Amino acid sequence: MSRDLLSQLNPAQAEAASHFEGPALVVAGAGSGKTRTLVYRIAHLIAAHDVAPNQILAVTFTNKAAAEMRERASHLVPGAEDLWMSTFHSAGVRVLRAYGEYIGLRRGFVIYDNDDQLDLLKEVLGNLPGVGPDANPRQLRAAIDRAKSNLWSPDDLQRQGEDFLAGLPKSTAVEGYRRYQSRLRAQNAIDFNDLIVETVRLFHEVPAVLSKIQDRAKFIHIDEYQDTNGAQYELARLLASRDRNLLVVGDPDQSIYAFRGANIRNILDFQKDYPDAQVYRLEHNYRSSAKVLQLANKLIENNTERLEKTLRPVKLEGHDVQYHRSDDHRGEADFVAERITRLRAEGMDFDDIAILYRTNAQSRVLEESLRRLQIPAKIIGGVGFYDRREIKDILAYARLSINPSDDVALRRIVGRPRRGIGDQALAKLAEWAQKESVSLLAACAQADEILDRGASKAEEFAKLMGELSDAVEAYPPEGFLRIVMDVTGYIDMLRAEGEEGRGRLENLEELVVAAEEWSAENEGTIADFLDDAALLASVDDGRSKRENSDVPEEAITLMTLHNAKGLEFPAVFIVGCEEGLLPSKNALMEPGGIEEERRLFYVGITRAMDRLYLTSAQNRMTYGKTVATEDSRFLEELGGGFETIDEYGQKVEYKKSSWRHSRPTVPNVPQQGARKDTSPMTEGMAYKGGEKVKHPKFGDGRVLAVSGFGDKQEVTVAFDSVGMKKLLVKFANLTTT
Repeated sequence: MSRDLLSQLNPAQAEAASHFEGPALVVAGAGSGKTRTLVYRIAHLIAAHDVAPNQILAVTFTNKAAAEMRERASHLVPGAEDLWMSTFHSAGVRVLRAYGEYIGLRRGFVIYDNDDQLDLLKEVLGNLPGVGPDANPRQLRAAIDRAKSNLWSPDDLQRQGEDFLAGLPKSTAVEGYRRYQSRLRAQNAIDFNDLIVETVRLFHEVPAVLSKIQDRAKFIHIDEYQDTNGAQYELARLLASRDRNLLVVGDPDQSIYAFRGANIRNILDFQKDYPDAQVYRLEHNYRSSAKVLQLANKLIENNTERLEKTLRPVKLEGHDVQYHRSDDHRGEADFVAERITRLRAEGMDFDDIAILYRTNAQSRVLEESLRRLQIPAKIIGGVGFYDRREIKDILAYARLSINPSDDVALRRIVGRPRRGIGDQALAKLAEWAQKESVSLLAACAQADEILDRGASKAEEFAKLMGELSDAVEAYPPEGFLRIVMDVTGYIDMLRAEGEEGRGRLENLEELVVAAEEWSAENEGTIADFLDDAALLASVDDGRSKRENSDVPEEAITLMTLHNAKGLEFPAVFIVGCEEGLLPSKNALMEPGGIEEERRLFYVGITRAMDRLYLTSAQNRMTYGKTVATEDSRFLEELGGGFETIDEYGQKVEYKKSSWRHSRPTVPNVPQQGARKDTSPMTEGMAYKGGEKVKHPKFGDGRVLAVSGFGDKQEVTVAFDSVGMKKLLVKFANLTTT
């Protein structure tokens, strides 16, 4: 029986699947059949070595993967229903439900979800001395999540550097963490991270419980080991500490989740942790054509933090990989859409095509180009651009500025960012407004007549919205949106959210770009732009798959490179192959950042089964400024392994584009000057955008963007000598030339 099982595998897979006792590392390249190997190894243990199914544990990162493994095992051997297959967190739940009382968890303890966690963190922050009412609970959650992924107590966090504090003062992060844990325990609750943290604590404090679990998990398998964090590493180490039958599967070349706490050293150092470990390499790739794999191998060999392996194609040579550089980001999107229509004409289904990008903000212009050619699309791991929370929030501010009677918009944004107007106060204001037949905003303006306390906060909000209403006609759409983002405190709120807020900030930058482009093509105000944005958001032309649809519509897939991991498509487009996008600008300043970005590009390339297109734009508009871009360094590392084509698909010579030594590009956007000078909001403003200025130190430049008012007004200036600088007008000593 077992021999028949192993005969269904290639020699490398069969060797790994036949491993019996002791530690083992399976280095499994993309598309090499790692899940198949894992399942057959489990079946081999049962069939050849009489291991009881209830003594086998397999840990994956998703419930879907665990269910798939169980289903596949059930077709190979009997008893699959007794296998322990789960995620790390599900395993923690199982252990803590059975033995949590040993460490003080009472029966019936609850597991807080994200919303519950944020509510509790708001309460904690509200009681911390020296912390204002507008403190962001997401900041504290980020610091606590980082601590728990490394098994750090509050005292351990106290000893860490600022990089681990999510921008919070150390005293706030540490004391907030300590009080949060105290409140959890008082409410007989744990959060998602505690499912692992508390299980590890249980095993350390009660060895007898660990021994019982080890009886149940004599043979341990961990998938995607390169994605484990410190807490998961320790849990695996403890489980394997007695019998040492630990087999891990992974690929350091696909380690792309450092921002979530994943530690690539866990897999790179496996042989140091287990010097007697057997190492197996799965290098035969069944997914991609030879030309795609040649490119992938050429790229990843530039990384130093990896385990040696080379993907070997099983499939034929395939189509040439093609690269196209457009004049700008809109031309890039149009090129992708046009290529898709050609693939469709050749008989390819839309479901066989994916567009991958580094950031969600890149999807906006792609969505529009696809819509123009009536190409149906679905977004994985996200929502349509105009349906994203931060986009809807800023547009709601704009709607309320135009229409003070828009109570729906007010309810959406009155607490974003938090400004001390609670649910009870809002309910009283709404009751008064309904009685007096006025808007909620009108009630806020008269809050001193309605509320016993907190009236000043509501009145301040009404005053802010009044000032924005005065500015509606004074600025073009893009200028008005910048003002909204700045004066409402929304940008500061997102900055305070750390990694979580970074992507949302990028989306807001793209919203300004959308308004810039709209203004270049249309005459109108922010109200007109909102009308068009509403139409784009509400179009129901079959672009999106409905999750509850019995018969999903055929559509191409749009997603980030991170979300593409584990998937495959006959045709893949990777857009935005430029410095600052891929690799991202943040990666340039982070240790190991470039290598992780290279792995991310590698993951994208290896999603392609046959057709692979790489694209970039010579000019890209970012937050109101058009800049020349430089080709991604990764394109040069590919060593000419692609064919460069023009917009017509004709082969042309590849020429590397670089702006490294050029001057900053002044944006080709309309001046942001006021359209009329009657707005009270514009009084005392020194600059409105577009002016040529001179600085005593930086020399000549041009004002690109303006934010704030009066003494708080700031300008972003592109200087010929030093590039972009953001300056406070009050102290900048600028002169107009």
